[in-house]
Amino acid sequence: MSEVKKIPDEYHTITPMLIVKDGLKAIEYYKKVFGATDKGIMMMPDNKAVAHAELKIRDSNIMLSDEFPEMKCLSPISIGGSPISLYLYVEDVDKTFNLAVAEGGKSLHPVKDQFWGDRHGIIQDPFGHIWSIST
Repeated sequence: MSEVKKIPDEYHTITPMLIVKDGLKAIEYYKKVFGATDKGIMMMPDNKAVAHAELKIRDSNIMLSDEFPEMKCLSPISIGGSPISLYLYVEDVDKTFNLAVAEGGKSLHPVKDQFWGDRHGIIQDPFGHIWSIST
């Protein structure tokens, strides 16, 4: 058996792991809205739930799985919200924000110029995760 790297190439120190309901639908949303690329999907043996997936949004990796209550892996929808948000820089915040909403996301704070210099808005994706999107 070959030895694996202790820290995989192309991974930062911290990698978000998103828990969602309907993992395959979430993957398609992140691909369409944020330009994510699919690095691999491992389905459960019954082929009904995503056990583990890896996506890449430009230079950052995100892991994802369907929720598994028996392992205390619950989505924001199941727990009534998310205590964290993801901050995403994009080339065109207005375009990305509008696409995110058009594809089922909810506008929490419309895009506007902020005092700290970013043009910024906040959405909740259809899976309950909060995204701060900025240019």
